[in-house]
Amino acid sequence: MRIVLQRVKSGSVSVAGEEIAAIGTGVVLLVGFGPEDGEDLPGSRVWTTLLNKISGLRIFPGEGGRVDRSLPDVGGEVLAVSQFTLYADCRKGRRPSFSRAAEPGLAARLFDRFVEDLGVHCPVVRKGRFGADTDVALCNWGPVTLVLDSADF
Repeated sequence: MRIVLQRVKSGSVSVAGEEIAAIGTGVVLLVGFGPEDGEDLPGSRVWTTLLNKISGLRIFPGEGGRVDRSLPDVGGEVLAVSQFTLYADCRKGRRPSFSRAAEPGLAARLFDRFVEDLGVHCPVVRKGRFGADTDVALCNWGPVTLVLDSADF
């Protein structure tokens, strides 16, 4: 599982010109699943670690501008967007291969469960539409962009 986390002042997802989800201050998560991810991923140690990491990262400024606040501390919101391209292989040629991305049916189930479980840690979690051609808009705050890879945990 790979996640690109961006601290934002706002974010939204639109499908066919219609906004389907939007947040204010918080994080936008691009979430992808790879070949090592299976039905047993939810509830695993790495799954729990990543959920706790996302909600617990101190990436928001507190008093005096010091970056020492987490999502719950600032009442931050989450916008999760499925992103199979995080598993692109660009080593050969000019056309990326996406063969390392999880099969769409499995990835959809994992994504929905991820959003559901993240809702336990963060009070406001919105999501894009899995498999849809989406437009993601955000105001990256900082910018703060972090990559979380399950292989690192």
